[in-house]
Amino acid sequence: MDDITVPANSLAIWGLGQMGIALQGPNAVVYIDPCLSNVTEERAGDFWVRAFPPPIHPEAVTNASYLFITHEHLDHLDTITVPAMMQASPGARVVTSRWCLEILVELGIAPERIIAAEVDTPLQLGDIRVTTVPSAHYEPQYDAEKGYRWLGFLLEWNGVTFYHAGDTIIYRGYVERLKSLPAIDVGMLPVNGRDWYRENEYDVTGNLWPVEMARLASDLGWDVVIPGHNDLFPNNVIPFSQIVDALEKVSPRQKYKILQPGELYLYIKS
Repeated sequence: MDDITVPANSLAIWGLGQMGIALQGPNAVVYIDPCLSNVTEERAGDFWVRAFPPPIHPEAVTNASYLFITHEHLDHLDTITVPAMMQASPGARVVTSRWCLEILVELGIAPERIIAAEVDTPLQLGDIRVTTVPSAHYEPQYDAEKGYRWLGFLLEWNGVTFYHAGDTIIYRGYVERLKSLPAIDVGMLPVNGRDWYRENEYDVTGNLWPVEMARLASDLGWDVVIPGHNDLFPNNVIPFSQIVDALEKVSPRQKYKILQPGELYLYIKS
């Protein structure tokens, strides 16, 4: 990352596995939902064994400007990764929901380093404009004190609009809400399906099916869609061929990118 110069109207996008991603602009690096440890297996059992080692160790992340966390599940708020990253990047701040505040403070994150994201109240973080979008895992969950529990983030940065959905399915009003926001150039969606057996035997809350991803990206006119949440845990994935087949059937001209762990994808808006 230190050797990359990001030109105008572009973002450098680095895959970290699961829904983890790093975004690099001209003057900052943003991490979203990095899961860079074995915390899920250690806390929740062998079902959550990793398929591959972390592409970077959290204590090596010395360049973070902001760390976005969409919700408190361990594969999004990794309780080993977060404090190590924040220690390695002492100038970084966390952007998340108020549902995560107590966990972060217990991890030793100073409250002044935490930004509580509010739906419908855009944030300006340097040259990054952030709009927080409710997600649904499986329904939008709202508390009068804590706000929405499941979040997605839309970042307008360096001439590019990037959307990270967190974990979600399509809920009533979701498509209309996304249509009301600035047009999305690149969208990252969780696409590992959902089914009764995972839900009832392993207490796994699922996400979008490939056809839902393909319709959403096509109907909203996204330039590129990145399917995520479908690589880190072998017991909680679907074949990538299903994703490709759905795109070919629903929207054969839709551009997509399947990121490998540690891979750099330089998106240049034409």
